[in-house]
Amino acid sequence: MRLNSFSFRVRYGETDQMGVVYHGNYAQYLEMGRVEWLRALGVTYRSMEENGIILPVISLQIDYKKSALYDDLITVETIIKKAPLVKIEFDYKIYNETRELLAEANTVLAFIDKKTNRPIKCPDYILDKLDF
Repeated sequence: MRLNSFSFRVRYGETDQMGVVYHGNYAQYLEMGRVEWLRALGVTYRSMEENGIILPVISLQIDYKKSALYDDLITVETIIKKAPLVKIEFDYKIYNETRELLAEANTVLAFIDKKTNRPIKCPDYILDKLDF
């Protein structure tokens, strides 16, 4: 699986007085996309942490195209284009309900051993589920 998509409604508390989503909330939307991508793969952040692996973001880039508004139905598409090694890279596209592109983004995360705080190879239980 390389692409996962999920949708949600923008909540009032995520917007400013004009009903526009605050730009910092997009980082949370990307996290939601990663969590749902992993969940669709059959893996959870919780299970990874219980197995001693953490996945911190080491790079984040967002290109804003159009504002998301209060009560919009947002779709986040999360895409992985290459097999992860020590790092895993995600690309994202965020759309509103009329499929207007709101933002494009990219994040890079590192697989880190929770005890040693050192980089490690992507776990086989993730690699085995990818079609690369």
